[in-house]
Amino acid sequence: MPAVLVIAAHDDWPTDRVIKALTDGGAEVFRMDTSEFPQDLTLAGRIDARRGWAGQLATPHRTVDLADITAVYYRAPNPFDLPAGMSEPEKRFAAAQARAGLGGIITALNCRWVNHPSMMSRAEYKPLQLATARACGLAIPPTLLTNCSDAVRRFVDDLHGNVICKPVASPVLIEDDQLKTVYTHRVSVADIDDLRGIETTAHLFQGWVDKAYEVRLTVVGDRLLAAEVHAGSDTAHTDWRADYASLTYRTTEVPDDVAAGVRSYMRDLGLRFAALDFIVSPDGAWTFLEANPCGQWDWIEHATGLPIAQAIADELQGVPA
Repeated sequence: MPAVLVIAAHDDWPTDRVIKALTDGGAEVFRMDTSEFPQDLTLAGRIDARRGWAGQLATPHRTVDLADITAVYYRAPNPFDLPAGMSEPEKRFAAAQARAGLGGIITALNCRWVNHPSMMSRAEYKPLQLATARACGLAIPPTLLTNCSDAVRRFVDDLHGNVICKPVASPVLIEDDQLKTVYTHRVSVADIDDLRGIETTAHLFQGWVDKAYEVRLTVVGDRLLAAEVHAGSDTAHTDWRADYASLTYRTTEVPDDVAAGVRSYMRDLGLRFAALDFIVSPDGAWTFLEANPCGQWDWIEHATGLPIAQAIADELQGVPA
C-alpha cells in the first residue's frame, strides 16, 4: 500500500501535526527517527539487475516496504544511537557505515521529497542563498563575508556605518551546559575600534535595511504562505528572534515579482519547502535575507491560522495547490 515515510525526531511536535493531516486524509504513514537505528530499527534492502531497491524498514511495532514509499518528509532527525560498550573509534566507524547504508538507501528512493537531504544540505549555505536570490531577481542587502578586520572597516565606511553582523550558520551554541543564541546586532563605533578575534573564523556583515516590518514566507510546493512580523521593541526591530513576546503577526500577500523570484529560487535549489525571511521597507520594497530549508513554522501557523501543516501533507501526497 502506498506510504509516506516521515523521518524526524520523535519529540518534534510540528511533525505530529503533519502526520495528523496525512492520516486524516487517509495516508499510510511510517514514522522513524534515525536514532532508532540500529538498535530499534532494522533495514533489509536488496537491489539486482531485475529491479531497484526493495526490502523493508521495520521497528518492533511497524513495517514498511521500500517499494511502497511514495513520499518522504525529512525534518532534522537525531543522530544514530549505537550500542553501549563500543569504543569511540568503533562508534565513528559504525556511524559512518549507518549513514552510508541506511542513509544511502533512503536517499536513493525515487519518490516525492520534502526536502531531499542533499538539497537541504546545499541550500543551507547563506552565500549560495544570496547568490541564488540575486540571480532570481530578488533584492538582497550588500553583504561581506570575512575574517579580515581591514575588510570590515572598508565595508562599514562604504555603507556609512549602517551595518549589521550576524552568524553565517546556526546561531545556536552550547556553553557551560546552557543553550545560547547569537542574535543579529548593529555594528557600533566601539565594535569597529576593537575587532580583535575577527580573524578566528568567518563573519557575516550586511548593510542595514530600513524596515517597516519583516515577513516570514513559508513556501510549500507552489503555495506561498506569508505572515508579516511586527516588532514591538527595539530589540525585536533589530532581530525579531531576540524578543518573541513583543511580536504581532498578520497574514499578507506576496507581490507578483517577489513570488516569481521565490518560485525560481526554489526550483534552482531543488526545494519543496523553505522558510524565507524578508524585510519590507517603509516604501513597500521586499529585501531577501535568508532561507531555511528546514525552518520552523508551527508558531506562525498558531499565530496566524495559515494552513502550513496541511500544505505539507498535501505536497507529500501530490495534492494540487
